Amino acid sequence: MISSFRSLVQHNLAAKIASILVAVILWGYVMNDQNPSTEGSFTAQVQLVNVPEGYKVTQEEEKAKIAVRGARSLFVNSSDADFHAYVDLRGAEAGTNHYKIRVEMPQGFELVDVYPESMEVTLDPIVQRRVRADINVNGSPASGVTVASVTQKSDEVLIEGPSTLVNEVDRLIGYVGLTSKNETDFSLQVPLTAINADGREVSGVTIQPAAMYVTVQMARGLTKKIVTVTPIPGEDLDSRLELVAIKPEPMQIEIAGAEEVIANLKSVNTEKISLADVFKNTNKAVKLDIPPGVTVTNHDVLAHIVVKSRKTSKDME
Repeated sequence: MISSFRSLVQHNLAAKIASILVAVILWGYVMNDQNPSTEGSFTAQVQLVNVPEGYKVTQEEEKAKIAVRGARSLFVNSSDADFHAYVDLRGAEAGTNHYKIRVEMPQGFELVDVYPESMEVTLDPIVQRRVRADINVNGSPASGVTVASVTQKSDEVLIEGPSTLVNEVDRLIGYVGLTSKNETDFSLQVPLTAINADGREVSGVTIQPAAMYVTVQMARGLTKKIVTVTPIPGEDLDSRLELVAIKPEPMQIEIAGAEEVIANLKSVNTEKISLADVFKNTNKAVKLDIPPGVTVTNHDVLAHIVVKSRKTSKDME
């Protein structure tokens, strides 16, 4: 029996092998003709994986175009959702860097290209810093009444956020509005806003607490007077620069106090203005140096600082 089977298999063996090879070739030809290999592309959202804690993360690109090659039937049964693009941030460092975009795709596809190949990612450390909080008073109280003092719970408040934004914050500011109904002392919670040295709001930082408890003491019988503001520059300007001018805004303020205290007072100085960080024309919020017994509605003014390059002996040759 076994001998008969062996004879059957070996009979015309070469012809049988040739037939099988022809069948395989014909099958491959038919499959290639009916289901040929082709190229196409899919779009995928670029995900960030292994993101380190303690950073604000921003990415340059949100999507990647994935070019692939495969049988036509694979394209019929696939969609964008089947392709995944990602950037691995394991071991990433603070700052802005480029990272390779990696791709996961269904079996049977061959990756041809990814555009873009890499993506810019910025890791901005989350930091904390205490900054000065200033309370300004706007409006006018009842007739014959003036602000004697404004007392705030603390001079500094903690802020938190990405280092680039936290470092931009110059101070926090809150406003107390006065109306003709304000005749007696009052207290309130004043919302705080983070601003930069130019007086513009800095968003994206958290203020802790977000509001300041403030007490406003009113007084009657005080004499009011308009005086000029005199800016007092520091002596720490870069030696390559020359101070042209410092112009306060406003140039005049209203003060109040006992007649004998303010009678001979014609101006109020600012606190000494540091120029160490001034390398171009700059605006700075500065505090007033208020004499004892004198009250003002707002203790801050804006100083417009104008500088120019200092000429050297070499420049004059």
